This record gives sequence, structure tokens and C-alpha cells, in this order.
Amino acid sequence: MVYTSTENTKIKEIKKLHQKKYRDKNNLFLIEGKHMVLEAYKKGYLKDLILEENEVFPLDVNTLYVTKEILNYLSQLDTFCPIMGVCEKINEKEEIGNRILILDGIQDPGNLGTIIRSAVAFDIDTIILSDDSVDLYNQKVLRASQGMMFYVTILRKNLSEFLPQLKEKEYPLIGTKVTHGKKIKTVEKLQKFAIIVGNEGNGMRESTQELCDEFIYIEMNEHCESLNVGVATSIILYELDKQE
Repeated sequence: MVYTSTENTKIKEIKKLHQKKYRDKNNLFLIEGKHMVLEAYKKGYLKDLILEENEVFPLDVNTLYVTKEILNYLSQLDTFCPIMGVCEKINEKEEIGNRILILDGIQDPGNLGTIIRSAVAFDIDTIILSDDSVDLYNQKVLRASQGMMFYVTILRKNLSEFLPQLKEKEYPLIGTKVTHGKKIKTVEKLQKFAIIVGNEGNGMRESTQELCDEFIYIEMNEHCESLNVGVATSIILYELDKQE
């Protein structure tokens, strides 16, 4: 069977997954592209594979064949993509690891995707999103992360409640600021930590800062006032990962 109409109930239900309320309601989200689909399949999250009618991509999963018109109707990409997938949302495991990255109010989906990708690259095992951070399943987040959200524990928490719990478990809470605290290159190797990164425009909220044990920053020359939060977080995680 090939789906040919945008008025088909199944197709319309998939289209709705572009909206957060329907992603939350159905516990599903939509991905695009061969790489993303493969990553989701490898980790067991791919529920439906969506292929252009003559496309061959043999995966052991329910497959929907559709016309090019349907794919264009479902897609949010600028260029045509013959492979899409419907995924179940990632299981939120409550166990946290020893290397935690906390994101306090990150709003830009591209930044979140970049940060997730870097977190996996530099061995972060748990990412905590504040409850006002951008939706993990936003299409721009998914594209920027390149499937890496399937390889790290990601939880959404109220930080005013969660951070004191970490302190009780003796995690050092290390905040980040533009020009305050220890230079990142001088931080000793840590086996257990929680790094906190703040909002793109305002940094960490004051209530978060008050709970930090110390602060770190990236030393830069005087011509550059600050870095994009995705870039800055990537540098910090790289430096922490390579410390002796």
C-alpha cells in the first residue's frame, strides 16, 4: 500500500507531531534523514519507517510507503528527503551518572542540539534540562543533535528542587560565567561533577547561582566579549574531559 493523500487520517496524525502538544499527547516525535533514522533504529526508538514509494531501506520495523507529495507535506526540511521516521519518546531513566551537565533556561533549539552532540562526544552521561528549556523534540534540536540524544540520559527537572538534591549527594555544583571564577584550564580532573550552563542572554538565574559551589570561565582576548552558549559549552566539556 502507498499513501497518496494528505487527507489520510494516518498522514494527518503524523503531521500533527510537528506540534509539541501532540508529541506530548502521543509520546511520539518525527525525525528526518537516513542518519537520524538509523540512530533511532539502533537504539530501539523507531516505531514507523516512512519511505518514498520506490525507496529501498530494509529495516525490521513497520514501514509506510508514501508519495513524494506526502513526504514534502510532512517534512520541515528545505531539501527533499526520501526517508523519515516516527519514534517513541526517549525513556526518562531516573538514574543519574557522575558527569552531569545542567542547562538552565536554554532557549535556542540549535544550541541545545549542539550541546547534546558535544556532551556525548566528551563523555557526559546525564543532561538535565530546566523545566523552561526548549523542547527536546523540536525539529531544530533533533537535526542539530544528529541523533546523539539517543546516547545520553536526558531529564527535565525543576532546578530549584533538583540542585539541592545533588548537593546532598555531594556533587560539586560548578557554574559558568563569562569572566568570573576559575579559568577552565586550571580546573583539576573531576570524577564527579555537575556543570551548569545558563540562558543565552541572561546566563544562570540568580537562584541557580546561589547554589553553586564555584564558578569557571573560558579565558579569551579582549576583542571578544562572549561566545555562543553551544560553542562555550563544547569548549568547557572538552577541557574537562582532557584534564589529567
